Amino acid sequence: MTRTTIYDVAAAAGVSISTVSLALNSPARVSQATRRKVLAAADALGFVPKQDAVAKARRGVGRVGVIAPFTSYPSVARRLNGILRAVGHRPLEVVVFDQESAAQSSSPLLASLPITGRLDGLIVVSLSLEEAVADRLTDLRLPTVLVDVRHPRFDSVHTDDATGGRLAAEHLISRGHRRFGFLGEAQRSGLYVSPSQRRLAGYRSALAEAGHTLADGDVLLTAHGVAPARAAAGRLLSAPDRPSAVFAADDTLAAGILRAAHDLGLAVPGDLAVVGFDDSDLADALDLTTVRQPLEESGHAAMELLIQRLDRPGTAREVALRLRLVPRGTS
Repeated sequence: MTRTTIYDVAAAAGVSISTVSLALNSPARVSQATRRKVLAAADALGFVPKQDAVAKARRGVGRVGVIAPFTSYPSVARRLNGILRAVGHRPLEVVVFDQESAAQSSSPLLASLPITGRLDGLIVVSLSLEEAVADRLTDLRLPTVLVDVRHPRFDSVHTDDATGGRLAAEHLISRGHRRFGFLGEAQRSGLYVSPSQRRLAGYRSALAEAGHTLADGDVLLTAHGVAPARAAAGRLLSAPDRPSAVFAADDTLAAGILRAAHDLGLAVPGDLAVVGFDDSDLADALDLTTVRQPLEESGHAAMELLIQRLDRPGTAREVALRLRLVPRGTS
């Protein structure tokens, strides 16, 4: 059987060989339209880059990709720990791809991965899945498991973000607070509902049921990180009618709130209560009250689902994990 070459892909896509090489190896250097055209041709022809085919044959192992915002969200690294523990001694190689932010609907990495034959399975962590990407993964018949995201065509492991927001609200109400705020991550696209938005919805709903209003001015959205969260929280906490309790969409944002409170001379929890989300290592270090989601467990469950999916196809399955509030010194 004749092996498909890069020349065949170039001819099918109507581009040069160098453009095919860039689209496969440096996708950021070509336009989105060109990248999609090259990938469609590669997929249709079943093209496998030579170096990957040789390396894979030599190892005799499967290759699983994990794409996630590792450098931006500390919690994701703990999910990876769970994934690697689930692999154990199985003949699987895990390849990690870092997507800078989870606050956008379009992921360049997801749009360009995987080329047929380079991956046997894929785990997508905390990144939304556009329909075009979902269609491509389906067309490639690539076993895919989603973590922290849901799509009806793919296996998923998730928690109920709205329930997490409710847990935060109920805890703060039980502490006697009557003036509330929320700090979440600003989205780059309105094409999907983010975990931050779902957590806000649950928080707002629980407050309303208890007779408390969360006005638009009590909700601030910012870029992800301690520094932008500190600046945004400074504005929220400097208002004349500032909240006495603030729920942050994750522990990193909560750390920014704590820094802003310190800047303003506010005692925590005397003047201000703060609740985060994730129960990351940062939460433990800061003695931060937070909503714990089972990070390692979600990664472990995702890999187990993927291993099962590699062995036998079937209808999409969902694994729902429970959240719980961990009270500490900030509330």
